[in-house]
Amino acid sequence: MSVVRFLDYITHEKKYSTHTCNAYKKNLTDFSDFCLSHFELESIVYADYSHIRTWIISLVESQNTNRTVNRKISVLRSYYKFLLRTETITSSPLKLHRPLKVSKKVNVPFSTDEVDRLLNSDLFSTDYEGTLQKTIIKLLYYTGIRRQELIDLKTTSVDFETHSIKVLGKRNKERIIPILPSLLGCLKIYLSLKKDLSVSLPDYFFCTSGGIKLSEGFVYKTVNYYFSLVSTKVKKSPHMLRHSFATHLLNNGADLNSVKELLGHESVAATQVYTHSSLKRIQEIYDKTHPRGKKARS
Repeated sequence: MSVVRFLDYITHEKKYSTHTCNAYKKNLTDFSDFCLSHFELESIVYADYSHIRTWIISLVESQNTNRTVNRKISVLRSYYKFLLRTETITSSPLKLHRPLKVSKKVNVPFSTDEVDRLLNSDLFSTDYEGTLQKTIIKLLYYTGIRRQELIDLKTTSVDFETHSIKVLGKRNKERIIPILPSLLGCLKIYLSLKKDLSVSLPDYFFCTSGGIKLSEGFVYKTVNYYFSLVSTKVKKSPHMLRHSFATHLLNNGADLNSVKELLGHESVAATQVYTHSSLKRIQEIYDKTHPRGKKARS
């Protein structure tokens, strides 16, 4: 019952996305099943750190990365914090737990050349399927929206008069993002083809040729496949297009706070993760403008 109340809390009060709530539910269910099968513990309310530590060992032995394990334990930490607030327990079993060490990954965004080579290529077919895939990639890169935000984009949220889209982000926060004329034209072409489908979803902007709402897997495979044709980078995902969007704006002088608003971040700190990719550009500006820079010394 406590798990149900917790899920209700993050859904209605914290307003977490459906995707996040489902992930939390799965993690808690997995831990509950583990405790029941290994310790005959019928409720994780009564779990102590020894139970959690055994689960951690099991996760690591099952080839889960430290980052994945930490994410699962973070869900448990939130759950036990909720139990503390509701006075269901008096002490969290994770109060002394330290996350597993993880190597700091630096994901390299796509270069402007890679994006241009793909979008200016003839790799996309001109039928509905190809137009859909190209429009997905363009919208992700031109606006920096999240994969789920693209999937949930409503037809009425695209305003061709004001050249903008209304996006429903995390915790149901709305934001308005301007769209460039070249993207606007692509969206219009896509809609004209969508009208010719025998079955479509009128409420959602995007759908498959069979009239089905897009899945996360479809969007990921689309981005991964096409960028595999023009890029040798290891990570080729929708999030890397969001990463590229932010990095390219910052490289061209965009204000950090403006990028924060476009991305829908709650704090500048969340946006700063993208600034490391702009260090090369910052170094160039530094060298050219500082009195002791290379230009001044030459």
